[in-house]
Amino acid sequence: MPNSAPPVQKNQPHVALITGAAQGIGRAIALRLAEDGLDIAIADLKLQRTNLDDVAGEVRAKGRRCLVLECDISQEEEVQHMVEATEQELNGLDVMVANAGRIVVKPMVDSTLADFDRIFNTNVRGTFLCLRAAAQIMIKQGRGGRIISASSVAGKKGIPFNSIYCASKSAIRSFTQALASELGSHGITVNAYAPGPVDTLLLQSSADDFAKQVGFPDGKTVIQGYQTNAALPRIGTPEDIANVVSFLAGKDSAYITGQTITVDGGLWMD
Repeated sequence: MPNSAPPVQKNQPHVALITGAAQGIGRAIALRLAEDGLDIAIADLKLQRTNLDDVAGEVRAKGRRCLVLECDISQEEEVQHMVEATEQELNGLDVMVANAGRIVVKPMVDSTLADFDRIFNTNVRGTFLCLRAAAQIMIKQGRGGRIISASSVAGKKGIPFNSIYCASKSAIRSFTQALASELGSHGITVNAYAPGPVDTLLLQSSADDFAKQVGFPDGKTVIQGYQTNAALPRIGTPEDIANVVSFLAGKDSAYITGQTITVDGGLWMD
């Protein structure tokens, strides 16, 4: 007798949890998934509470419920609380978007263990904790699910002065592939998005840091270089990334798993 088919998420998901949701790409994802009809839990560091509350107001204005959570994703207990609170307050968890991340722009020879630990604690340890907790909840629920993480073009191709960041985002790509293989039998897909340059505060600050390393006058020169070299000559927007997440979170992506999708306007093509 053939094995029975895994559960399939036949209906549109109902509840999404997004980390790093106070601004930038995370905010755009929260608003897009609210427009798609999902109730939303948003999480970020305590110091971002004011911004989180503003995002929650925008989500609720779209007619969706919104749960606000303060969470340092590098802390196991806080991640467990975040996921359990989402399940309890919003009656489940269908979409986990592990979006939170950090960057450091330095030559490897000048980087410190403190730099390494700061980036890996958030980007790798934090993503691991979010993916593990979400997978446990989704398996228990038995109704399938979507797990989506933030990798980067830098996780596919090494970039000078970004060695630690590149390594951390490459780890997320590997998490995605391995976990997809483990969770397919539960009807849970696991994918990631890999942005190129996106118009956020993070891009502006990292471009300024990169400019200092290479002797450019300011970060604007770096960003102009990205635009010149891309097939679509512009910088991405948070909404460009949110559009991809919307697809990966929905029922139309049911046969896509283990993928890290580049979203960079053709700056780098794999």
